[in-house]
Amino acid sequence: MTGQDRFADELAAIGQRLVAISAELRVPLPAPAPMPAPVQMPAPQPAFPPPPQPVPQPQQAFPPQWAPPQPPPPRESVLEKLGKDGAGSKLLAWVGGAITVLGVVMLLVLAVQRGYLGPLPRVLAGAVFSGVLIGIGLRLHRTPASRTGAFALVATGIAGMYLDVIAATSLYEYLPGWAGLLVGLAVAGGGLWLAMRWDSPVLATGVVAACAFCAPVLTDGFTPMLVAFLLVLKMASTPIQLQRSWPSLAVAGGVPPIIASIAATGTHVGTPEAWATAGMAVLTAVLGVGVAILTVRRRPDDVVPVLLVAGSAFPALIATSLLEKPVASALAGVVAAALLALWMVPDLPRPFATSAGAVGMLALFQATVIALDGTSRTAVVLAEAVLLAFVAVKLERRSALLASAVFGAIGLLMTLAGAVPPRWLLDSPGFVATADLVAGMVTALVLAVFAGVLPWAATKLSVVREPGKHPVPWFASGVVLLYGAAGFVLCAALLLSPDETGFLFGHSVVTVSWTIAALVLLVRGIDVLPLRVAGLVLVGAAVLKLLLFDLAALDGIARVAAFLGAGLVLLTAGTRYAKLVANRKISANGWS
Repeated sequence: MTGQDRFADELAAIGQRLVAISAELRVPLPAPAPMPAPVQMPAPQPAFPPPPQPVPQPQQAFPPQWAPPQPPPPRESVLEKLGKDGAGSKLLAWVGGAITVLGVVMLLVLAVQRGYLGPLPRVLAGAVFSGVLIGIGLRLHRTPASRTGAFALVATGIAGMYLDVIAATSLYEYLPGWAGLLVGLAVAGGGLWLAMRWDSPVLATGVVAACAFCAPVLTDGFTPMLVAFLLVLKMASTPIQLQRSWPSLAVAGGVPPIIASIAATGTHVGTPEAWATAGMAVLTAVLGVGVAILTVRRRPDDVVPVLLVAGSAFPALIATSLLEKPVASALAGVVAAALLALWMVPDLPRPFATSAGAVGMLALFQATVIALDGTSRTAVVLAEAVLLAFVAVKLERRSALLASAVFGAIGLLMTLAGAVPPRWLLDSPGFVATADLVAGMVTALVLAVFAGVLPWAATKLSVVREPGKHPVPWFASGVVLLYGAAGFVLCAALLLSPDETGFLFGHSVVTVSWTIAALVLLVRGIDVLPLRVAGLVLVGAAVLKLLLFDLAALDGIARVAAFLGAGLVLLTAGTRYAKLVANRKISANGWS
């Protein structure tokens, strides 16, 4: 510290001391008793006054409503939960209830096998037994200490009564199907209403899970009737699912119909119940997607609707194997249209919309594969990829761009496998049907368009950058574009002359067209780096094709035409491009 800075600090300290003394002198003091005041000599002052002491500031208290954030309590392990007081009683009660439900199911099955009593006494005995359990549970619920047992007893009784209704409808055929479903809806709805009144998600989940788990035993496997009874459980649980955030209930009510419908489809292919099974699969999809939409509208952050909107559509897609081709493709198309419409709704949560869109893309592909065959299928898949790329740019959704890339990759593999195989480009394919050549020409053209549109869309969405920074995607797209263009030219040449002459002529045109395209890119890209780079790369590709393929595969006039045409175009390109570059430099430097 310099001398000037030290002197300035001392002056500031003296000033603060004088201010403090002035404030003390202004404070009135009480009058002292009269007494002679001795004459005192002033105390010697130090050469430098002491520095002012810091005045303590009052602590700022937090507002009374504020409290420091508390860390979340640690999650209890399973052993800690079991070690709590009363955990053993809960475990015993619910295990006992589960065993009792299984006992009721085995009793009903055994009564059929052994012929115990008649259908009506069996149904009445099951209903009376379940009613007694429910009554005991209602009575125990009045005492707070007995409510654990009350929940278990009521859940057991309601599940037993619902299974009794299934048995009366499916096993004994005492009730017609529609009546059994209505009675089952009343039983399940009453039990779930009681669970909501008692505010017990465990009771609600226990009722639905027990009924869903034991129902296949009483319906003799996975049948359309089983799917119907499971959908009744889902319908009964939907009002509670919309009002209460009980994920366990949503899973217990939504997953079993999906699994049962898929299993029923696998066991009823070619049977008289195929149409009924497909109808149940469609109903499962409609109810599942509808409930998922209602739930996500009420609770946008809920994860369960995201899973259910995707899973609910699979039974309908798998059920297409039970239907004839036109109906199956129409069903897959309707599912695709519905889910893609959800995907485009702007105010739906992004995870929910993305889940619906992913399954919608799968349904769209399935509808295309079922409806079409051969090379026309490949062209349509590639056209869908192009459309999805434009949709991605329009809606600014990268998920659509990913779907476009997936569709395009599948279309490329299908093109290489059948529509325009590489052997057509490497060797004379011999006789090819006119229809296949036309389809190949269209497919190759759409493939080339896709190869140009995809990087453009990726650039618009900031997924890839210019070729100088991200060259790999652009190089891959360029290779696919060249393959599509070459396939288009060769198919067109073979249409004009379906023999080796057409093959040789087509390759000559391909080589010359590559050089012409390179010239256009260089001229257009004199101020645009990506176009200029693409033009130079295309020049290199044309030269490599001349030396590695045309020189060996072509002969006679075709080889001469390829070399002369490419050489003249390259000479023209070099001359024209050099002139443009020179004029650009002159304009930039201001020469006349």
